[in-house]
Amino acid sequence: MELQTRRKRLPGHSLARSVHGCNVCPLRADVAQLVEQRFRKPQVTGSNPVVGSAFAMTNLSRPPHSVSIIVPTLNEKENIAPLVSQITACAVPFREILFVDDHSTDATREEIRALEKSQPIRLIEQDGADVGLASAIMLGARAAQGEILLVMDADLSHPPERIKDLLAPLFAGGADLVVGSRYVKGGSTPGWPIWRRVMSRTGAALAYPLTGLHDSMCGFFAIGRSRLIELAPHTSGFKIVFETVVRGGGMLRVQEIPIAFRDRARGKSKMSFSVALRFFLRWLRAMFQYVLPGVRRREKGAKLARAAKALHQEAPGK
Repeated sequence: MELQTRRKRLPGHSLARSVHGCNVCPLRADVAQLVEQRFRKPQVTGSNPVVGSAFAMTNLSRPPHSVSIIVPTLNEKENIAPLVSQITACAVPFREILFVDDHSTDATREEIRALEKSQPIRLIEQDGADVGLASAIMLGARAAQGEILLVMDADLSHPPERIKDLLAPLFAGGADLVVGSRYVKGGSTPGWPIWRRVMSRTGAALAYPLTGLHDSMCGFFAIGRSRLIELAPHTSGFKIVFETVVRGGGMLRVQEIPIAFRDRARGKSKMSFSVALRFFLRWLRAMFQYVLPGVRRREKGAKLARAAKALHQEAPGK
């Protein structure tokens, strides 16, 4: 299995190094030390836990039955039973499957309730004011009983046989977030029309400078429950992986594994050119909401660096 690890770099590192180099004024050295402590990257050796991370490590060494699988649904009646069958066939122990249904008008909820009698399944009805995929995932996260969350689509576009590969780095303590990627070596999108490939690739490429991920748009991922609840927005947002990584501020250890993203075999597809175009425009807007504050922070950091340099030049003995 090919794993690709990406680390994030914060602008504060260069500022911390430039100020820390000053040995004239003890006060500035103390400030530099505080800056370094704030922006220090996690230090990892092999599969050891994070040292100096801002996030407390959850007990990921617990048995795999502490896994909750979250599946948002909307009119997926034909895919519920096959999905549950394929998940159980993978022989990956899990605690529960949480289906979070967003006002399905077919018999999706009845299908889930029927399976509850024989499988560790729970139905969560997303009937409140907060609707949408991000809200469904966060509703499931807050209701989950497992320490580890695995999120996947209901239409079987995310391969259940790769679940164990997403979970393995989390249980080994080698990652905080594992993403199924279509755009690392070995990943693919068979059967996609050219317009969908272009839009998806472009969106992923534009997000890369902010995340360091080749596919931050994918909705197939595994993460500790406490981390997702802490980092992801509660009821809003567009792509959970993207927002989680950006909000993590460089403190998350992220791995990508290749997956083949298949088109649905059953049910009606919700994807069309117009839907993809609206998706793409919303994606651009979501990214710019993070880019602009980042530019302001970098400008502020540059000003602080110039001020520190001037202070160093004016220090006694210079």
